[in-house]
Amino acid sequence: MTSANLDIVRSIYADWEHGDYTRTEWADPEIDFEVADGPAPGSASGVDEMAERFQSILAAWDDWRSAAEEYRELDDERILVFVRRSGRGRVSGLDLSKMRNQGAAIYHFRGGKVTKIVLYFDRERALSDLGLD
Repeated sequence: MTSANLDIVRSIYADWEHGDYTRTEWADPEIDFEVADGPAPGSASGVDEMAERFQSILAAWDDWRSAAEEYRELDDERILVFVRRSGRGRVSGLDLSKMRNQGAAIYHFRGGKVTKIVLYFDRERALSDLGLD
């Protein structure tokens, strides 16, 4: 049986796979947003700061996409998503599809809203942080 939290995460990726990063009704107003690794690690708090942080990430790439490959419910409050990203660096011309590109994201829930997202460019680091390596 599919959980409501899993349905929310799937709907987020349905938008993101098409390059639509505008919806935020799934987010708790005080959401914590963290990029754990990669070219620009950092964090933000609240929907507005999360949107600004996401825009700064997107601005560095042409045709950035984030597609879910697998969803894992870790417990009642966390979902792990294995992702593959694509895009081309605006300055570098780097094509993500030609690189080892296996990332992950962890979504934390409370009261039917996402309260925290941790994005990883390195899937192995996400698994290690979760103690699943």
